[in-house]
Amino acid sequence: MPTPDARQAAGLRGEDLACAELRRRGYAITARRYRSRYGEIDIIAERDGTIVFVEVKARTTARRGTAAESVPAWKRRRLGAIALGWLAATHRAHARCRFDVVAIDGLGTPAETIAIIENAFQWGG
Repeated sequence: MPTPDARQAAGLRGEDLACAELRRRGYAITARRYRSRYGEIDIIAERDGTIVFVEVKARTTARRGTAAESVPAWKRRRLGAIALGWLAATHRAHARCRFDVVAIDGLGTPAETIAIIENAFQWGG
């Protein structure tokens, strides 16, 4: 099992890769690692007038499932609460928004793949 430092380094690498891919696809990165009392959103971006809250999931192996499969219902609810707080704090409560997942499988291997899953889930579940 990787050490906490190794996991954190892998997480940061995954977020860096995700930001690069999002920018390549026309997203403007607004914030990274936005924290509130409810937790953290990895990336907040904008694309085509829509605010996009992005959860980055990276896996080095598929031993515990793919990256895309690893956003459980409790995490989706928490991300929704954090997003609502951000929207209120930035006076954008009526803005169009969505939740995307950037799934990185094989992180740091020659078989590394990055997928952006747009509208990955609705707030609350």
